[in-house]
Amino acid sequence: MLKIHWFLPTGGDSRDVSPSDDGSPVRPPTIDYLSQIARACDQLGFDAVLTPCGTGCEDSWITTAMLVPQTRRLRFLVAFRPGLLSPTLAAQMASSYQRLSGGRVIVNLVTGAEPRELARFGDYADKDARYARTGEFIEVMRGAWGAEPFDHEGPNYRVEAATTREQPTPQPEIYFGGASEAAEVVAAAGADVYLAWGEPPEMVAERVDRMRKLAADNGRTVRLGIRFHTIARPTSEEAWAEAGRLQAGMSPEAIAAARADFETTQSEGQRRMAELNGARSNVTAGDLSDPRSLEIYPNVWSGIGLVRGGAGTALVGSFTEVADRIAEYAALGFEEFILSGYPHLEEAWWVGEGLLPELRRRGLVEELPANAAAPVFHFR
Repeated sequence: MLKIHWFLPTGGDSRDVSPSDDGSPVRPPTIDYLSQIARACDQLGFDAVLTPCGTGCEDSWITTAMLVPQTRRLRFLVAFRPGLLSPTLAAQMASSYQRLSGGRVIVNLVTGAEPRELARFGDYADKDARYARTGEFIEVMRGAWGAEPFDHEGPNYRVEAATTREQPTPQPEIYFGGASEAAEVVAAAGADVYLAWGEPPEMVAERVDRMRKLAADNGRTVRLGIRFHTIARPTSEEAWAEAGRLQAGMSPEAIAAARADFETTQSEGQRRMAELNGARSNVTAGDLSDPRSLEIYPNVWSGIGLVRGGAGTALVGSFTEVADRIAEYAALGFEEFILSGYPHLEEAWWVGEGLLPELRRRGLVEELPANAAAPVFHFR
């Protein structure tokens, strides 16, 4: 069965993709608003919600922990940078989270970042060094979760008798993404799930084959996940009309600023996202009238990536069409889908009430639990 996840906008939310004039979110990431999204996802049958990490958003550990009591079954995919805390401390945090939440934490290690973001934390290691450090971090963190105290001495970490109060049962799963060769090597050796950003099938198919081989060379298997935004509606016309509304709100100035930023990126994944729009000069030059000019594959729209970094593609179409695309990516080997939309509360309901039932009808997603509705908490 496929796992369908959602996204928790801990940096703020809006009805538009482009930032506001002053850069502030229209919907700040208050606990009240994030609670609405988490409870909706819990009720609708999403498996987990992903949080981002960095100085542009609220801390992922603290924010998601505050949402645990307001949900019954939803899991939390907590993103953090492994170079910014010790692997034993991370093991302890995740172990406590796993016990106190009833097994509802997943850890998402994020190694890649632009130098200016890393500099805020005093991390000046180069890209290869950061990925090597991540691989060792995973080894120590898993060791600390083991039955016996764990000793390790390596290029980046030396620990003696690393352990946690109790073994987490089950061990939190480790999700990890990255489009570079170094990232793929780390994922194959230590991750449970390798994450990719949404690209046309022909672009990701070769990565699927390569990851399977790399994992097999390590005597392992790795599940595959993919990240898309979504605009799913009862009809294709309604979905593309919404894509058109979002695209019309992207000013040429915002597109130009994003393009200039992408040109200096050190992220292989971001470079690949930017290339999806690189040949569409009519849009980047200011013609924003036709969203289908950025349909890079049936129902795959690259418009988000005109102004936003990170995952820049969306699945756009009727519930049936989007389900068709998910089934196509599943046939390639992807078992987990992390979806999102603007704004995240309303789009969660569109997906949860329209797309997820269609996927359940096809036998691709588990049936909604009978007790899925989340309790309502009132803050004083």
